[in-house]
Amino acid sequence: MEKRYEGQVSGRSASLFTAAFDQKTGIGSYVAVESFEGELGGLSGTFNFTHTASTGGENQRYDESFVIVPSSGTGALRGIVGSGGMSVDSDGTHRIWFDYELSHPLSKKSIEGR
Repeated sequence: MEKRYEGQVSGRSASLFTAAFDQKTGIGSYVAVESFEGELGGLSGTFNFTHTASTGGENQRYDESFVIVPSSGTGALRGIVGSGGMSVDSDGTHRIWFDYELSHPLSKKSIEGR
């Protein structure tokens, strides 16, 4: 699966995604691993992240985990570590955010995109 992002998170990701999901009720769980290429807050590079969640129908999410894979960053995103999250609007738009630090230079950022 390929995703595209715009906003302060700008770029694309290739995703491996699997789910146990009831399409009638919208209830289930998923696991995803993504390889992102693009920009976070104007910094260009690549990194990997994982996320999991359970869904309760009607865009409800719980038991969420979202982690940037340590040592996966390249370019200006080398040394990126952190977490993030995802929400789903009523129209189905997925919004993603990252709370991260860069070891070179050390700074903490919080960035959102869709």
